[in-house]
Amino acid sequence: MTEIATELATLPTAVESSRKLNLTVDIRDAGPCKKHIQVTIPRSDLDVRLAEKFSEMSIEAPIRGFRPGKAPKQLIERKFYKDVTDQLKTELLLASLEQLAEDNDLNPISPPDLNPSAVVFPKEGDLIYEFQVEVRPEVAAPEYKGLKLDKPVHKFTPAEIAGEGKRILRRMGHLEQKLDGGAVEQGDEVTLSGAVTHEGKSIGQIKSSSFRVEEKLAFKDGIAHTFAAQLSGAKVGDTRLVSIELSHSIGGLSNLAGKTVEASLTVEKIFLIKDPELTGEFLQSLGVNSVDGFHELVEVLLNRRLEHRQRQSIRQQFLVSGLKSLDSELPQDLLMKQARTAMARRVMEMRSDGISEEEIRARQRLLSQDILATTASALKEHFVLQKVAELEKIEVSDHDIENEIARLAQNSGDSARRVRARMDREDLIDALAAELLERKVLDYIISQSELTEVPLPSEEKEEVTLDTSEASAVHDSEMDPAADANLAN
Repeated sequence: MTEIATELATLPTAVESSRKLNLTVDIRDAGPCKKHIQVTIPRSDLDVRLAEKFSEMSIEAPIRGFRPGKAPKQLIERKFYKDVTDQLKTELLLASLEQLAEDNDLNPISPPDLNPSAVVFPKEGDLIYEFQVEVRPEVAAPEYKGLKLDKPVHKFTPAEIAGEGKRILRRMGHLEQKLDGGAVEQGDEVTLSGAVTHEGKSIGQIKSSSFRVEEKLAFKDGIAHTFAAQLSGAKVGDTRLVSIELSHSIGGLSNLAGKTVEASLTVEKIFLIKDPELTGEFLQSLGVNSVDGFHELVEVLLNRRLEHRQRQSIRQQFLVSGLKSLDSELPQDLLMKQARTAMARRVMEMRSDGISEEEIRARQRLLSQDILATTASALKEHFVLQKVAELEKIEVSDHDIENEIARLAQNSGDSARRVRARMDREDLIDALAAELLERKVLDYIISQSELTEVPLPSEEKEEVTLDTSEASAVHDSEMDPAADANLAN
């Protein structure tokens, strides 16, 4: 209820009252995670507060022909009735919503579906208004103390550091066209054209689009999971079939959602990406002074990625049991409304863990392929972590939020004021507060657990390489805006 209450609180009011209203509140289930609420403010409360308003008005209101405080009561009521009742309605809505939130354990997860301007102050009888609100489902208290959890660890070898360094340098390299029959290799950049078909019907066209050849290629509306494998060895003029799994979030052609389609792509050009020379000037642009310094920087980046994996692993181990008490399906309309916020929390979490912007964009594109499933998982996890926060009275303060904004600003090279303004404008402060709460709860769970170091699984030692493209595989496909929201700094 606090969202509407906050909005109403910004409206001009004259008198605040600490007296409780004699509310009658009827709360009914309106579907999964949804309540229908009817609030009745009795006529007796309206009359008492209305009389107080007019009593104050009679002293202060300027009435032509009468000295202050001498105008007839009936004249004041007739002249100022609408202004006074509009102001009183706002005060009563604010007070009743605050009282409703204090007296009932509703746990809203989105603003109430209430339009204050549609509520009418009655000339006779009670003031009655009703609305629906989405609420958190019931969550049983999970086990979160004394857990035995595994912490994956790894010491990066010089070869692994050199390999990651080469991948970083490749992103800053320059293109050199392959001639004389050179073939496509992973790491090259290619220009491709061709038709996309499903069951023999043309559904899209790729026209002279450039792609970096990595293990996976993420189109705006789908993923080519074996892009490098299917394209490697091809020469200019060769045509290769590339399988693309379309997003579950694809719009416009929903009958294709989640389907695998085929792209018949002809190679028009092949470019080798030449690494930049590690000159003193180039190294200084990276913030280091030597080749050894560059390798140290790469190791720092790898360890940040490892720390992110460690936290994700511990989080998932805890949630295996924590989510058992939350097996209900979340309604689709709730998931669609919460999708952007859930994605924003994931992006902020990755930024906080020091993941590079390019890697964040790649992971975001993968998460967006089934945005509703991703959102459902994120919401359920948040509900469980929020339950622990309530039990342990873990909260996020305004100071925590300002500190995090300052840290994000420092990482992006922007000012805290500009970052704050952008987040306010894009309505992301609540998402930031939710991410900070989850982080605090996870820190608490880790502090209460017994951690055993285990080797990082071999398949997780190297990131699957992925290139992202703004090209679409399907004609006129539209992604849910939340699926690929621009949440970059």
